[in-house]
Amino acid sequence: MIPADPIDSGDPMAGSVPISSDARTTRGAPLAPRAVAVINAEHLTLRFGAFTAVDDVSFHLDRGELFGFLGPNGSGKTTIIRALCGLIPLTSGNATILGMDVRQHAADIKRHVGYMSQKFGLYEDLTVQENLNFYAAAYGLSASAASARIEELLALTSLQPYFTRRVAQLSGGWKQRLALACAIIHSPEVVFLDEPTAGIDPVARRSLWDLFFQLSGQGVTFFVTTHYMDEAERCGRLGYIYMSKLIALGTVADLQQLPDANPPGTSRLEIEAPQVSVLLAQLRQFPGVREATIFGRAIHALVATDSIDALRTAFPQLSVRTIQPSLEDIFVTLTLHIMGERK
Repeated sequence: MIPADPIDSGDPMAGSVPISSDARTTRGAPLAPRAVAVINAEHLTLRFGAFTAVDDVSFHLDRGELFGFLGPNGSGKTTIIRALCGLIPLTSGNATILGMDVRQHAADIKRHVGYMSQKFGLYEDLTVQENLNFYAAAYGLSASAASARIEELLALTSLQPYFTRRVAQLSGGWKQRLALACAIIHSPEVVFLDEPTAGIDPVARRSLWDLFFQLSGQGVTFFVTTHYMDEAERCGRLGYIYMSKLIALGTVADLQQLPDANPPGTSRLEIEAPQVSVLLAQLRQFPGVREATIFGRAIHALVATDSIDALRTAFPQLSVRTIQPSLEDIFVTLTLHIMGERK
């Protein structure tokens, strides 16, 4: 969370999410009008010595968008978030948040964004109340503004019954609700969530996503990294980064139509069988089968179209149908394609 570098401003940032229209200026940097992209990244490159962590990445996010950012560990997701928050310098390229340049207005940007990091950023020896008070002070809220905002967040996150409980005694799901409350206590217009639901149960994950949708509906822009495909499908648009390069960007429907995800002369099949684990090994050896993996009680396979009849003949007992690729199918195919190019 950004308040690890407390804001040295006395300006209170009170009020409901999002920031009201009469508060659209900040010290030294006017905020962008609503029509301008809330986040705009152009040819971002970040290097650390000889290592390139992010290579020529471009994208934009509009107001109220819930954008999912996916990629393997070490691909550059967190590095991009930290650069957009002004925590690490860009090597080249340009980026703006709410119209403010990340190079020139890093301190101002921190007052208008929330950052919920991978690492749990709360103080476990303190209570829920004490954590909220600490982050309110770190963001420069006055005592009255902090009190009003904390009441709003307790209602939003349903944390009121745990207000005086030490954070160490909370379950993972309630800790994440508190982490979100602390990240948005200053009513930011942009919120970065770095794997916000990692390690919590499905019910808690869904409840947390309900909060994201509620805030997004109020105009808050979310940039979310996740490894969960079901979460990715909830996002309006997605980006997929692999080995420092952004290789896919668009809606789920856009990604399903990518040529590299649907190689010419192939079809995506769902194959149902009583013993999919036994069948999987057989399919992977069958001529024309390029990819095959288990999805529940079925197998998703990328198969040469002219091999489908032979497949049906060889396995007459199977139920075989053509399907659209799932997100996991898409990302696996794209990754394998790039790996093949680099060999």
